[in-house]
Amino acid sequence: MVQTLTRNERRTSVDDVFDTLHEQIATLQLKPGDRISEADIAAQFGVSRQPVRDAFSRLANLDLLLIRPQRATEVRRFSMRKIEKARFIRAAIEKEVICRATTCCDAAGETRLNDALAEQEAAIAAKDVERFGQLDYAFHEILCSIAGVDYAFEVILEEKAKVDRLCMLGIEKEQRIPELLADHKAIAMAVIAHDTDAAVEACLKHLSRLDVTIERITATNANYFESETA
Repeated sequence: MVQTLTRNERRTSVDDVFDTLHEQIATLQLKPGDRISEADIAAQFGVSRQPVRDAFSRLANLDLLLIRPQRATEVRRFSMRKIEKARFIRAAIEKEVICRATTCCDAAGETRLNDALAEQEAAIAAKDVERFGQLDYAFHEILCSIAGVDYAFEVILEEKAKVDRLCMLGIEKEQRIPELLADHKAIAMAVIAHDTDAAVEACLKHLSRLDVTIERITATNANYFESETA
């Protein structure tokens, strides 16, 4: 998720290149292993190669590009080790968030969760995958807010971003959005009922949905992943 610039910040050509490439990588218009060149991107945006180089550097820092001297820059392939690490960290944090949310949830929190579920249902009815993705982020942010640990969402956001491309593959090819909504409903209802065990169980089930996607993609698109020696 690209951070929105405030009104007082001036956009630069680096921002334009970064935002466009980030979106293309996140939505798999540019797939793992695809090669891109500074010269081609500079020509596309009508800028010099320096802002492109700077945008590439920012994307590399997010682990989205692999820049190798004297070799073509390519969209970073998935690393199983990094995916496992990101999922471990996220699961640990989300579990603590859920535990706190079940204790802290009040009438206002219940209303926020129910409103969030209604918006997700509307996105599904409209077949708006992008909107549902945005609401998915918002749902987890609401849980952090109810738990009184808004700052936890920053970490969740960072770890979630590391596997979003895999999630996108799962959403587009497996049409699993209704399952994700069902998970959200189970989490929300348990939080509202102050049932910590049920809420944690539903949350961990929700996070495990990616297992099937990973298994399928490793079987059908092994080239999307880094080799063990890479």
